[in-house]
Amino acid sequence: MHTRTVFFVSDGTGITAETFGNAILAQFEIKPRHVRLPFVDSVDRAHQVVRQVNHTAESEGRKPIVFTTLVNVEVLQVIEAGCKAMVLDMFGTFVRPLEIEFAMKSSHRVGRFSDVSKSKEYHDRIEAINFSLAHDDGQSNRDLEEADVILIGVSRSGKTPTSIYLAMQHGLKAANYPLIPEDFDRRQLPGALNTHRRKLFGLTIAPERLSEIRNERRPNSRYAALDNCLMEVAEAEAMMRREGIRWLSTTTKSIEEIATTILQEIRPERLEY
Repeated sequence: MHTRTVFFVSDGTGITAETFGNAILAQFEIKPRHVRLPFVDSVDRAHQVVRQVNHTAESEGRKPIVFTTLVNVEVLQVIEAGCKAMVLDMFGTFVRPLEIEFAMKSSHRVGRFSDVSKSKEYHDRIEAINFSLAHDDGQSNRDLEEADVILIGVSRSGKTPTSIYLAMQHGLKAANYPLIPEDFDRRQLPGALNTHRRKLFGLTIAPERLSEIRNERRPNSRYAALDNCLMEVAEAEAMMRREGIRWLSTTTKSIEEIATTILQEIRPERLEY
């Protein structure tokens, strides 16, 4: 049972409001119900939000929390005046004091990519996503010289979600390759990777956790058996040590933590905005 309903209201996608709001909510031992309300870009739409928020307040008997990143002042005023909720205006809290400090007006853009047709960063990001999808799980050896990073590790160690996150969030072209028993028998990396060693980064995982994940995909299979997972992880880690490849364990780390560690190693400038 959730303890409170939290609304994320934006005239863009709502991702910024939700990301920031969730970072704050994570400091409290609560289980909120999340409701994202994107594209609130008119007074009429704002009144719809007010009705939804107030209905929640009445039905639950407690004030909802509303995080907003609304650029349109008129729309924001409707939300602040009408909602029977705790309204936290992120732009009002952070942007306006910075306008005073910098002695300038902010651009008040709606979202990060308000004009995608003119955003090189946006197009680079799309290109990175397409590259990462095309080079997922060793599907293609073409254009590997364009990769920013090539992730290696046993199957289900977190390579694919990390690659996609690096592409979507940081615009990195991230390929990934599975290490399989044939590689361990040869005691060699897949041949296509030999000329790109400086781009390699390894992911490993606790065998017990790997067995759990694989059993969800192929229950009671040799692939998911604990002794097989123990063997594959040990062989993969031995290969990475032998080849001098940087690596980390994904067992207890989030995708964000994994990606940040990789960035610190290979492209620290991408951590600067």
